[in-house]
Amino acid sequence: MDEDMLEDQRRLVELIEEEGWDVTDLEISAYDSPWADEDDPEATVTITARKPYESEGEDDGDDDNPYRLK
Repeated sequence: MDEDMLEDQRRLVELIEEEGWDVTDLEISAYDSPWADEDDPEATVTITARKPYESEGEDDGDDDNPYRLK
């Protein structure tokens, strides 16, 4: 795998994390494009991230749901 591809992937993760997201899964695929006549490889980066948001109007103390983590 090309070092430039890995560096771009690292930069994308940094940008996402700077926005408060937690990266939970990461995948990069490098391949030769079947649509282009060029010999330059291409890459696809798939990033899964999570970011909790506080709910508006919820009363945390009166929730009797036995399945909710506290």
